[in-house]
Amino acid sequence: MTEPLQWARYHWQRPTGSENRDDHERPYSYSSFLAFRGKSSQTPRLAGKHRVVVPHLQPFKDEYEKFSGTYVNNRIRTTKYTLLNFVPRNLFEQFHRVANLYFLFLAVLNWVPLVEAFQKEITMLPLVAVLTIIAIKDGLEDYRKYKLDKQINNLVTKVYSRKEKKYVDRCWKDVTVGDFIRLSCNEVIPADMVLLFSTDPDGICHIETSSLDGESNLKQRQVVRGYTEQDSEVDPEKFSSRIECESPNNDLNRFRGFLEHSNRERVGLSKENLLLRGCTIRNTEAVMGIVVYAGHETKAMLNNSGPRYKRSNLERRANTDVLCCVLLLVIMCLTGALGHGIWLSRYENIPFFNIPEPDGHVISPVLGGFYMFWTMIILLQVLIPISLYVSIEIVKLGQIYFIQSDVDFYNEKMDSTVQCRALNITEDLGQIQYLFSDKTGTLTENKMVFRRCSVAGFDYCHEENAKRLESYQEAASEDDDSADTPSGSLSNMAKPRAPSCRMVRSGPLGSISSNHLTGSCFALGGGASEVPHSRQAAFSSPIETDVVPDTRLLDKFSQITPQLFTPLDETIPDPPLETLYIIDFFIALAICNTVVVSAPNQPRQKIGLSSLHAMPIKSLEEIKSLFQRLSVRRSNSPSLASGKEPSSGVPNAFVSRLSLFSRMKPASPVEEEISQTSKSPQGSGNSACPIETEKQDSNVDVTNGKVESLPGQPLACSLCYEAESPDEAALVYAARAYQCTLQSRTPEQVMVDFAALGPLTFQVLHILPFDSVRKRMSVVVRHPISNQVVVYTKGADSVIMELLSVASPDGPGLEKQQTMLREKTQQHLDAYTKRGLRTLCVAKRVMSDTEYAEWLRHHFLAETSIDNREELLLESAMRLENKLTLLGATGIEDRLQEGVPESIEALHKAGIKIWMLTGDKQETAVNIAYACKLLEPEDKLFILNTESKNACEMLMDTILKELQKKNPASPEQASSEALHQPPAPLDSGLRAGLIINGRTLEFALQESLQRRFLELAARCHAVVCCRATPLQKSEVVKLVRSHLRVMTLAIGDGANDVSMIQVADVGIGISGQEGMQAVMASDFAISQFKHLSKLLLVHGHWCYTRLSNMILYFFYKNVAYVNLLFWYQFFCGFSGTSMTDYWALIFFNLLFTSAPPVIYGVLEKDVSAETLMRLPELYRNGQKTEAHLPLTFWITLLDAFYQSLVCFFVPYYTYQGSDIDIFTFGNPLNTAALFIILLHLVIESKSLTWIHMLVIVGSILSYFFFALVFGAMCVTCNPPSNPYWIMQEHMLDPVFYLVCVLTTCVALLPRFIYRVLQGSLFPSPILRAKHFDRLPAEDRTEALKK
Repeated sequence: MTEPLQWARYHWQRPTGSENRDDHERPYSYSSFLAFRGKSSQTPRLAGKHRVVVPHLQPFKDEYEKFSGTYVNNRIRTTKYTLLNFVPRNLFEQFHRVANLYFLFLAVLNWVPLVEAFQKEITMLPLVAVLTIIAIKDGLEDYRKYKLDKQINNLVTKVYSRKEKKYVDRCWKDVTVGDFIRLSCNEVIPADMVLLFSTDPDGICHIETSSLDGESNLKQRQVVRGYTEQDSEVDPEKFSSRIECESPNNDLNRFRGFLEHSNRERVGLSKENLLLRGCTIRNTEAVMGIVVYAGHETKAMLNNSGPRYKRSNLERRANTDVLCCVLLLVIMCLTGALGHGIWLSRYENIPFFNIPEPDGHVISPVLGGFYMFWTMIILLQVLIPISLYVSIEIVKLGQIYFIQSDVDFYNEKMDSTVQCRALNITEDLGQIQYLFSDKTGTLTENKMVFRRCSVAGFDYCHEENAKRLESYQEAASEDDDSADTPSGSLSNMAKPRAPSCRMVRSGPLGSISSNHLTGSCFALGGGASEVPHSRQAAFSSPIETDVVPDTRLLDKFSQITPQLFTPLDETIPDPPLETLYIIDFFIALAICNTVVVSAPNQPRQKIGLSSLHAMPIKSLEEIKSLFQRLSVRRSNSPSLASGKEPSSGVPNAFVSRLSLFSRMKPASPVEEEISQTSKSPQGSGNSACPIETEKQDSNVDVTNGKVESLPGQPLACSLCYEAESPDEAALVYAARAYQCTLQSRTPEQVMVDFAALGPLTFQVLHILPFDSVRKRMSVVVRHPISNQVVVYTKGADSVIMELLSVASPDGPGLEKQQTMLREKTQQHLDAYTKRGLRTLCVAKRVMSDTEYAEWLRHHFLAETSIDNREELLLESAMRLENKLTLLGATGIEDRLQEGVPESIEALHKAGIKIWMLTGDKQETAVNIAYACKLLEPEDKLFILNTESKNACEMLMDTILKELQKKNPASPEQASSEALHQPPAPLDSGLRAGLIINGRTLEFALQESLQRRFLELAARCHAVVCCRATPLQKSEVVKLVRSHLRVMTLAIGDGANDVSMIQVADVGIGISGQEGMQAVMASDFAISQFKHLSKLLLVHGHWCYTRLSNMILYFFYKNVAYVNLLFWYQFFCGFSGTSMTDYWALIFFNLLFTSAPPVIYGVLEKDVSAETLMRLPELYRNGQKTEAHLPLTFWITLLDAFYQSLVCFFVPYYTYQGSDIDIFTFGNPLNTAALFIILLHLVIESKSLTWIHMLVIVGSILSYFFFALVFGAMCVTCNPPSNPYWIMQEHMLDPVFYLVCVLTTCVALLPRFIYRVLQGSLFPSPILRAKHFDRLPAEDRTEALKK
C-alpha cells in the first residue's frame, strides 16, 4: 500500500471511533494553509447532518462500509405499489375518503341478519364498482411509472471497478456513493458527483440543466481546486482524499463541503463543483468524478415531489353538503325507526309477520324501532352520492383537456401552450378575488434592451438606438431579413448541426465508443439515442443583440488609440480621466458577468483563449510605461461632473488613485503562492475554436446614426453569448457595440478585445455571484497591464451608492470630485427610472496585494466551512465590496408584453384586485404600473416610504383618515366586506393607488400593523410593492389569503416567484426568459400574461359554473330518488321494504343517471367565450359563489322533495284500489323518476348539443333495455315478488304512459315556470349575456358595445 493510502486509513480510523486516539492529537488541520493563517483549524463535526464520502476502493474497505456503505444505492423507485401490497395499500388509501368508509360500514351492516335490507351481494356492488375503477386507474398510472423506473435504472454508465482496476459498464441502479464515474459528451449524469477531472484544459465542464429547471442555456461547472492543473485523468487507485459535505437536501443552488487531501490540506466545495443527476454533459469530451449522493438522496429526486395536490374551495363546500345530507339521512332514519315502533305498538296481539325467536321471545316495539333505524340507513344509503367524487375527477380531467386544447393559448414563437399541472383546482380559476403579479418577465417581455448609459457624469441617450427600437418589427420567421439590421444579428447564425462535442483525443478517455457517448440520452429525453440539435442561445433575439452606439460616446472611443498613450513624446497630452473611466466602465460591462462564449458555427462550443497573432504587444508595453509615468505625476484636473467634457490637454492628477491602470506593484510572496500572475498578454494557446483575429482599425465612420462595419467586427459577430439572465446579455452586447468584445472566458482568465488597444487578458481571481440579499455581483481580476487587483462591481443603484468611498486619502479635491460625480449619476438614474428603465450602477475598487491576500484568508475559511457558510460568505463579500469608485450607470428597457394593458383592464372590470410585487425600484415599478393600466392618470397615489415602524404607523393612519373622508366606510367593512367586493367604479369616489417599498413593507407585515395595512390596501384600487424580496412576496400573499379569506392567485416567471406561487390558492407560472422554476412550482403554466384573462374569465367561469351545477344536480337526483323509498315506508309499516327490485335500485344511480351530469360538467357553456371576454363583469358571479350558495343548495333539496312527492303520489292514487303487486307499482315510479331527473337536467342546461341529447337518449334506452331483459330473465330473483314480465306488460298499458307523462309534467312544472319567469322578468347578468349570444354577429357586436 502506498504511503498516502496508509496515512489515509490511519487518519480516518481515528474520527470513526478508535479509542486509542491521543487527546493532544488533532486529526484535521490546514497544514498547507499555515503559511497564510499561522494556526490550524478546528476539528470539524462529524454529526449526523454531515456526510463523509470514502472512495469505493479495496484499501478502504472497512472505512467504506463504515461510512458510504450505509448510504442508499442509485436505484430509484417512484411507484407506490408492488404486486404484493397493491390491493391492501390501495384499499387503505381509498378508505381515507370518508364517503368510501361510510359505504363500507353500510355493506358490513347489511350482513347483520337483524337489520338486513338488501341481498348482501347487491349492497356491496356500488362500493366494489367505485373502488375497482379507482384501483384500475391507480394501477395503470403506477405501472407506467414502473416501466420508466426500470428503463432509467438499467441505463449503462462507466464505473471504476476495484477488482478489475478499470472502468466497466454498470447499470445506474448499481452505482453507489464513493464510486468513480466517467462520462462522455451528451451523456446524462447518473448520480450527484463531485467533479475531479475534465478533458477541458481549463477544468471546465458544461452541463445542460433543462431536466431540472427547464433552462436550456449552459451552466459551467469547475473541477475541484487543485485538480485543474492535472494533464491526465485522476487515477482512482491513487486517490487518497476524503469528502465531507452536508446531508442530502433539495436545494439545487447550494452545496457545502470540503475535500481533504492526505496531507491534511482542505479545499472548499460548492455547487460549482457538483454535477447533478439528470443533467447532460455538453461541450466537454469527457469528465470524471466521485459520487456523493445516489438514488433518492440526489437533489433531483428530492425535488421530484410529483403533481401538486390542492383541495379546491368548491370541493370543501361539497364536503359540507355531504355532511348536511348525512344529517338529513339520520333524521329520515329516526323518523322511520319511530314510525316502525309506533306501528308495532298498535297491535294488541302479536302480528303474524312478527315471527318469534327460537326461544319464544318476541322483539319489543322499541327494540324493533332500533333495528329498523339501521335497516333504514342501509335502505336510504343512496342519499349520499357515492359516485360524486369519481364523477368530479372525470369532469375535471375533461375540463383540463379542453383548456389545453384551446388554440388561443398556443404560442407559436415558443411552441408551447397552457399546462395544467394541478389536476383538481380548475374551478378555483373562476373565483379569484386577488391577483399578485411579478413585474419583470410577467408583465414585461424580459427582453432587456440597452437604452442609455451614464459614464463619468455624462448622460448618453442613444437616440439612434431608440429610433431603431421604435421602428423595429421583430418577426421570428424572418431570419433572412434580420441579418440586415445595423450591427448584424446573431440569431440567424446558428445552424443545426451534429452534436457540439470536441473530437475525442487519444488518452485515458479516448477509448469510449461513439455509441456510448449518446447511449443514455434517450432515457430522459424521450428520443432514441438522438443527440439534441443546437438551438438559438437564450436572450439572443435581434432586438436584444443589435445596439446602435451613441455618436458622442463613439467619438470619445475613437480617441482611444495606442498613439494617444505613447510615452516617448512629451508633447502628446495625457489621456483625460473621463477616457479612463470609459475604458473601466465598458471593461466592467464585458467581464462582470457569467456569460459563456460560444461560436455559431459550432453551437454550444466554448471559446477558449485563442492565438491572437495581431495583438499589438508593443503598444501595450508603451501603455504600461505611460501609466507608470502617470502614477507619480500630480496636477489638477477639470471636474468630471461639471456637465462639460474635460479638456484632453490637461494632465490628469488623479490617475494613480482612480484609474484601473495605476502604478504596477510587485506581487507579494503570499499572492504568488495563491495564484500566478499572467504577464503575457497572449492566451494559453489551447482553444476549443481557434479564431484568427484581424487587426482592428481605429477609424470609425458614423453616418446618419448608423455604424459601418469595422474590420474587426466580423470577429465579434462570430460569437454567441450564453447568459444566465437577460440583463447580463444586454450589457455584454452593449459593450460589444463599442468594440469592447468579450472574446473568451475560462475559470482562470477572461479575454476582452478592446477597440484599438487589442486583446486584454484578465486573470480571474474570484467571482462573487449575484444574490437577492446583496443585490450585486463582483469579479476580482488582475489587470494584464497594471498587474493590480481590481474589483469590478455592478448592482442595484440603491446598494452601490451606499458602498461608495466617502473619504479619500488624496485630499478633499478627489472627494469633491466623487461627490459631484455621484450627484450627476443619481440625477441620470432618476431620469432613467421615470422612463421606466431598469437601472444598474457600475463601480470598481483597486486593492493592494496585501489587502487582497488578507481578504482571501478570511474568504478561504468561509468557503471551507459547512455550517453557516452563507452567513460567512456574505460577511466576506461585504469586506470586499466597499470603498468603491463609481464609474457610471446603465438604463435597460424591459418592454411590456403584448396585450398586458388590455388584460389588466379586463381583470379590473371582473372585480379582481391586482397587486404588483416586484424587486425593482419604486420609480420603475410605478411607470410600468401606469403603462399597463394598473394605475390610471386620475388615481391618487399614496406612497408608504418610511425608515421606522412608528413612522409607518403614523403615515398609514394619515392615509386612512383621508381615504375615509373620500370613501366613508366602517373599519369592519373596509377590512372584510370591502375586500370581497370589486373595485368601486370611477364615479363612486376616490380611486387610490398604494405604493410601498420593501423596507416599509417589512414594518407593515409585523403583527401589530397587519390589520391596518390590510384595511388601507382594501380601500385602494391597486397596490404596488417595490424592492420586495421573494420572502416578502410570499408573506404578503399569505397575509391576504389567511386574514381576508379570499381566493388568491399569484403569477410569476422566475425562481424568485416560486414561494409566492406556492403560497397562493392558484399559482401560475410563465414559461419565459428566466427558465422554468416558476412553471415547475405552479398549478398552471402559460406563455404570456395576456392568456391569463381568457384562462380566468372564460375557462375559469365555465369550470366553476359547470362543476357547481353538477354537484348540486348530484345531490338533487339522489335526494329525489331516495325519497321515493322514504314515502313508501308510510304505507308498509316502516318495515324497510322497497317497491323496486334491488338491482334496478342500484343501477339507477350507478348507470342510468350517471353519464348525463358528467357530460354536462364537461361541455356546458352558459355563455360563449366571446361574450365572456367582452363582458368581464360576468366573472363576478363566481367570486360571489352565486352558483353554489347554501341557499341554492337547500332550495335544490326542497325541489327534490317536491318532485319525489309528485313522483310517488300520482302513481299511488292512479293505482289505488287495484290489485297490482309491489313491483308493478314500483315500475311506473322508477320510469317517471328517470324522465323527471333527466329532463330536469335539460331545463338547467344553457347549451344543449347533440352529445347531450345522445347521452340522455342513451340513458333512457339503456334503462328500458335493462328492464325488459331483466324482466324476461328474472323468474325467481326475489320471491315471493319478482319483476318477471312487468315492463313488457306496462308497455302495452296506456295508463302507464299517461302516468309517466302526467307525473313528469307536474313534477317539473314549478322549476320550468321559475326559469321562464327568471329569464323574462328578472334576468340575471348571465341570462342577459346569453341573450346576446342568440343575436346575429353584427347585432351582437353592436349590443356588446352599448
